[in-house]
Amino acid sequence: MQLSLRLSAIAEMVTEGSRLVDVGCDHGYLPVYLVLNHKIPGAIAMDVRKGPLSRAKEHLEEYGLGKYIETRLSDGLHALKPGEGDTLVIAGMGGPLMEKILTEGEAVLDGFQELILQPQSDIPHFRHFLSEKGWTITEEKIILEDGKFYPMMKAVRNPGKEVPVYSKMEEWFGKLLLKERNPVLKQYLERELGIRREILKKLAEAPAGSALERMKEIEEEKQLILAALKLYESS
Repeated sequence: MQLSLRLSAIAEMVTEGSRLVDVGCDHGYLPVYLVLNHKIPGAIAMDVRKGPLSRAKEHLEEYGLGKYIETRLSDGLHALKPGEGDTLVIAGMGGPLMEKILTEGEAVLDGFQELILQPQSDIPHFRHFLSEKGWTITEEKIILEDGKFYPMMKAVRNPGKEVPVYSKMEEWFGKLLLKERNPVLKQYLERELGIRREILKKLAEAPAGSALERMKEIEEEKQLILAALKLYESS
């Protein structure tokens, strides 16, 4: 079974031997792949929609994995009991929805050793949310697939309940990605810089005074991107 680049990167982050809980499992590709490759002993695949869950069940039957992977209809983590998993994967959702799932499922989060998360929007706020909730990001990746960028992260409970402090740049682009001068992140930054420049050009053509606040906001973002790109010059 072959995964997409995005799912392959997520699979690599999963600690071997852990019990997986996949929220928003879609077709169940990730847990099926991990069990088939003997990386995990079993998994719980959950989705709020019956259609994807039904397709996930079909894949389990196809590979004969029914006794290793359980499917559950669940809104977020509501159908999960404390201690049922070691690794929690939530991928392919907007940041605000993922924050909602983690907040509402707080009662079962303490049982997990790690969270593997791939938010698709509001990522700076999501990184800030994780640190406030007592999680430290220990690994980050960013994948470019079919013209789309997919940032993802592994987080563990803060040792000693210390809250990690991130700069604005680190919240926006990822402390670890910046530190390693990730080449895909550089591509992302260059694209984002082009987008900001185009927006500023259009705003400059708007009636005088009508877009000043928006221009200021975009200019600040542009300068943040330029500062991040400058890090690559010294590498």
